[in-house]
Amino acid sequence: MSSRASAASRKSAKTEYIETDTGNKISRRAKIEGSPNIMLGGRTVIMADVHLRGDLHRFSQSSTDGKTSGAPTTAISIGRYTVVSTGCTIRPPMRLSRGQMNFYPMKIGDHVFIGPNSQISAISISSHVHISANCVLSPFVIIKEKCKILPDTVVPANMVIPAGSVVAGRPGRIIGEVAEGWGAGSASGGGDWVEGGELKELVRSMK
Repeated sequence: MSSRASAASRKSAKTEYIETDTGNKISRRAKIEGSPNIMLGGRTVIMADVHLRGDLHRFSQSSTDGKTSGAPTTAISIGRYTVVSTGCTIRPPMRLSRGQMNFYPMKIGDHVFIGPNSQISAISISSHVHISANCVLSPFVIIKEKCKILPDTVVPANMVIPAGSVVAGRPGRIIGEVAEGWGAGSASGGGDWVEGGELKELVRSMK
């Protein structure tokens, strides 16, 4: 996988992950569809049994005859040092318009942690967001910087979550704000990572 998730890889049969030339680590057991339409920023981890739906994307329009072309378009963009945990599905949001299903590009920022078995169809997740296990982010959700989504939360479609919010419930609602200094620093400097903080140590620990 390249910068678009399909670059030449340094493969080793002894490791769980295939590492790309930009330092992305992709599990051999992940399912990635439409890889030319997926952009990984670098040093990002895609764990086992993750399903990335890059095949769900808009086709670019021809400027001359109005027909759709097969040119690649970014369906899923994931920033640097982001971790997508086991069993997650990342699927761009879609909307029915004039009898046709349209897909919209999804953007995920830097240092985002997505917990196990979460289902993500948000349109935008900003940087330093922590999403706990078994969460559902419905289509066209927007999450601003430094938010925390608690386990088993179902965020309803089109919800906009302000920066620094804590969200929980089914349906999800804002129940508070993260504490001052949340996400800053490292717990011990020994390879630990802090929710909402930088995920460099976590990414480096995965082999």
